[in-house]
Amino acid sequence: MFGVVAAFGLAPDTVTDDITQEAWSQALELPAPNLTDSGSFDFWREERVNSGETLAHLLQRLGVAQEEISAVLATSRETKALGHLTVGRTVLARVSSTGRLISLQYLPAEDRLITLQRINNAFSVQETAIKPEIQHVTRAGTIEGSLFGATDAANVPDSIASQMAEIFSSDIDFHRDLRKGDHFSVIYESYSYQGSTIKTGRLLAAEFINNGQSYRALYFRDPKGRDGYYTPSGQNLRRAFLKSPMPFTRISSGFSGARFHPVLKEWRAHRGIDYAAPTGTPIRAVADAVVSTAGRQGGYGNLVILKHQGIYSTAYGHLSRFAPGIKRGARVSQGQVIGYVGSTGLATGPHLHYEFRVNGEQKNPLALKLPNAFPLAAQYRSLYASTVKPLADRLDMARNSRTAFLD
Repeated sequence: MFGVVAAFGLAPDTVTDDITQEAWSQALELPAPNLTDSGSFDFWREERVNSGETLAHLLQRLGVAQEEISAVLATSRETKALGHLTVGRTVLARVSSTGRLISLQYLPAEDRLITLQRINNAFSVQETAIKPEIQHVTRAGTIEGSLFGATDAANVPDSIASQMAEIFSSDIDFHRDLRKGDHFSVIYESYSYQGSTIKTGRLLAAEFINNGQSYRALYFRDPKGRDGYYTPSGQNLRRAFLKSPMPFTRISSGFSGARFHPVLKEWRAHRGIDYAAPTGTPIRAVADAVVSTAGRQGGYGNLVILKHQGIYSTAYGHLSRFAPGIKRGARVSQGQVIGYVGSTGLATGPHLHYEFRVNGEQKNPLALKLPNAFPLAAQYRSLYASTVKPLADRLDMARNSRTAFLD
């Protein structure tokens, strides 16, 4: 073995005497640096439109020279979209090292692209139709505190987090049921063009593991255009009634036969649920209904009463104001905003007083077993199973990846 090592260490007849080393250097003449910026190179910059920002302010952030901005603004008047920038949209600009604008691209909508191009010393603007690329994005995360804190950490858009909370709101009370260590996985649509995200689309599938119990939702549209979210077995996740009229608030006072009233200073029954929330927080109808009352009524302050199918009705009190179109006789759909949190009537602070009534009698909505919506039609069950299988498989992969990571 040592012989083999030696064979690789020294070649035959190698002279091992000391070798004289000598340092050698040569001076090279380098051209003097040109400190004058000729503008011969350029670069791409990308910025998102801020709230209240004008095109002039955006061009300054993109590095466009002040003398260029006037010419750009004059040309931009040819299209209304550049005069009214949409907050959150992306603008991509090619700018020279001296601040000369070479080209600019802006997506005012999912299907339109505006290109502003330099031609010699002038600019031209063109608006073209585009077809964005739709991708299915998978994200997963773990609850450490709040739902939105976990979704932000997992880079899940707020719109997807809200959709997930809405879908599971009949099974999970996000006010009380969240546990540290709860896990979620989501699959959703993302629209992009040339690598830039234009918008977030629909939530396609989700799994939420709450206190060890798994809940799954899979999106399906039948041949007649009716769509919704279903369990893997085909049960409709949409309930006839939402559990809560607001997705993310704190219960400040529960349903009780005896409670000390903070304004009247006496013990009396509290036949509803109080949700504490800032003034102006939107309030949703918990089910399809007809408005039977919309006005001021005693200690309730501004009050909306909705008449639902059959024996059910709901009441919403202390509103700061009513949503547009909410008046007696108006029809509303489940999830529609009917008003906004306030402190009108007998209230010490902003909150919603919510009542669930059966035959006119107040019941505790958190203790009632509420009916489901219509199930998946029998003739579409096989189509449903084949359509949602790829989504279910991706949820399995997301869960298995997490399990492997924890192991």
